[in-house]
Amino acid sequence: MTLMIGSLISISSYSWMSMWMGLEINLLSIIPLMNNKFNLFSSETSVKYFIVQALASTTLMFSIIMLNMNFSPWEMIMDKNFIMIFNSSLLMKMGAAPLHFWFPEVMEGLNWINSFIILTWQKIAPMILIIINSTLFFSIIIIMGMMISGLMGMNQTSIRKILAYSSINHISWMISTLIFFKTLWLIYFTVYTIISLNLIIIFNKFKIFYFKQIMNFINNPMIKLFFMLNFLSLGGLPPFLGFFPKWLTIQFLILNNYLIVTFMMIILTLLTLFFYLRFTFSALIMFTPSQKFKFNIKFNLFSIFLFNLITISSLILITLLVNLT
Repeated sequence: MTLMIGSLISISSYSWMSMWMGLEINLLSIIPLMNNKFNLFSSETSVKYFIVQALASTTLMFSIIMLNMNFSPWEMIMDKNFIMIFNSSLLMKMGAAPLHFWFPEVMEGLNWINSFIILTWQKIAPMILIIINSTLFFSIIIIMGMMISGLMGMNQTSIRKILAYSSINHISWMISTLIFFKTLWLIYFTVYTIISLNLIIIFNKFKIFYFKQIMNFINNPMIKLFFMLNFLSLGGLPPFLGFFPKWLTIQFLILNNYLIVTFMMIILTLLTLFFYLRFTFSALIMFTPSQKFKFNIKFNLFSIFLFNLITISSLILITLLVNLT
């Protein structure tokens, strides 16, 4: 509860100090959630997360104090520098490149419920605070984020690290939406959350943390199929739902004449899509001839099937609505 309250305080505040306090309440609320007696790495992970977030909070407070002081002849120069420090501290808090050094390691030590919180809810407050001081500095961050996530994600076999680098890529897309059209960010974030939830429900149910476990622990071919389709959707491959927000983002960037940035984003996203396709094709090839599609769905799996079917077919419905309007 206090986790949500902290984020809501940051989002709704008009005072810099209240925004900072909201972020701290949010931080102090998630640390106890990370501690798990069944997970040997939970204590180490929570300490890592706390140290990084405390460093980012200290930097954020420093920039807020300096921005509220007057520097007379140097005011313009100092303001630009401290705005950059302010934005960098928020980027560190959400794990965006090039300040992502902690993010994959922390993700590796979390269970799936906490991973989902880190991937989604913990990014809301820093993202919205970035809107206040969005500058061209973010164009470099967007390109760096996509390049780093694509290159670093290729050699990973841990699903949590893959989702971490995928999140870094999606952060770059979401930052690009924040610069131009705030409603588009909400659409993108909602779609990203739904797709991530689909995948994490499957991983949490079958206790899957590495790619080789997918073939060993999921005996239902339909669940494997849903995993592959959601993975491709997370990569933004048409005609899946994950392509829809990227399509809108590219459209708005082109309309605002950001042609070079758009071109770089499309090319670098192909790097990320490569390791999505690599995992998906591997999963497809590893289907054995004895595996047949049986539709005797148990009640506890019914929600997974229904949620995935709605998600996969959503792009067709959205496209029809866009064309009709």
